[in-house]
This record gives sequence, structure tokens and C-alpha cells, in this order.
Amino acid sequence: MKAWASALDPSNASGIRFLADPTGDFTRALDLAFDGGAVFGGDRSKRYALVIEEGKVTQVHVEPDNTGVDVSTAEKVLKDW
Repeated sequence: MKAWASALDPSNASGIRFLADPTGDFTRALDLAFDGGAVFGGDRSKRYALVIEEGKVTQVHVEPDNTGVDVSTAEKVLKDW
């Protein structure tokens, strides 16, 4: 996650916080885990984007097929924001 943040926002100017979920606890708490054992060897997170303002989730963008790139793209999230 650190490398991704460095590549996308090297000066930390965006105000975006890049957070990892190495144990999957956050993902399971949001009910956004799926069984990816057949392909990935275990549970995986659905692809999603959250908009959080003042500590509250104001938008949730979850890919309907778990891994696609349609509703959670930066362009779509920012357009809805």
C-alpha cells in the first residue's frame, strides 16, 4: 500500500489516506469478503471504494462481480462525490 500511495500521491497533497487490511478484519466487518479459494487460495476482498467524510462513510461503490473495474474507478467515485 505504501508503494501504491507513493506512486499515486508522492507529495501527499490529495488528502487521500491509503489503508491496508492485511488480516481481512475490516473487509469482513463490512461484509465485503468473498471466497476466492479456487483462484486466489483464500478469502479476498471485493473491489470497492469508500468515500469517508469527517469519519463517516458517505458513499460505497462495490463492484457487482467482486473484482471488475466499473463502479469503483476513481473517475466514477469522484464524479458522484
